[in-house]
Amino acid sequence: MPFITTDDGTEIFYRDWGPRDGQVIMFHHGWPLSADDWDNQMLYFREQGFRVIAHDRRGHGRSTQTADGNDMDTYAADAIALARHLDLRDAVHVGHSTGGGEVTRYVARTDPGRVAKAILISAITPVMVKSGANPGGTPLEVFDGFRAALMANRSQFYIDVAGGPFYNFNKPGVKHSEGLVYNWWRQGMMGGAIGHYDCIKVFSETDLTEDLKQIDVPVLIIHSEDDQIVPYADSAPLAVKLLKHGTLKTYQGLPHGCMTTHPDLINADILGFIRGEAVGTQAEPAEPALA
Repeated sequence: MPFITTDDGTEIFYRDWGPRDGQVIMFHHGWPLSADDWDNQMLYFREQGFRVIAHDRRGHGRSTQTADGNDMDTYAADAIALARHLDLRDAVHVGHSTGGGEVTRYVARTDPGRVAKAILISAITPVMVKSGANPGGTPLEVFDGFRAALMANRSQFYIDVAGGPFYNFNKPGVKHSEGLVYNWWRQGMMGGAIGHYDCIKVFSETDLTEDLKQIDVPVLIIHSEDDQIVPYADSAPLAVKLLKHGTLKTYQGLPHGCMTTHPDLINADILGFIRGEAVGTQAEPAEPALA
């Protein structure tokens, strides 16, 4: 299996499929999952002639279960190291949930010429936790509950999340899939408890407002109003207004893990955006801040 070793000795696992000369799409997974969460997209886009890449974030999947560096700056630095190792240029970066935050910081900080476009799916941007500056956010006590549940019984917690709000399986009329629940649980239990515990703070408290403002490439934001993990109203409409070239595609009825439950819809959005087709509503960027 391919790995790179970062400057601090962390081994980052990655997949690299498809033609070497194909347009690159790099996928960034959510918490507490792995590159495996992109199976459908990687298979689909490889068949479309793309070179598809996905990695396991440190502390997740097959990468090193690090006690240190479980923060957004280091996640982005690891992605930068992988892009340099593979010499990726003009790539499309797609991130889901926490991976959407990782993509945002990566694109804001990576080397010039590495990124052509970015796509954020159910992303944690701009910031999740409630504060004076973010009154519509999720109270800190909710994330404290996540930490307590992880410490008490991580395995059961992961079953409960996947079997409930992550895929909207707790909503009337939504067909339950044991396969999706078990695969989510499998990926989660592959990773390390400390990395997953620390990542709760990362996905809830990292403020990506300035990163969004710095991004110069086109960005598509995909989010459902029925997302129970990252509430729509405090995420997508706020994030798209901070972007210079942002487009928002809003769904109703889809869950947080929409690219897994509805891959045909999301894959079409990704493909259309890469090809320059209209897939959402163009947003006016925010007024520049006064000096």
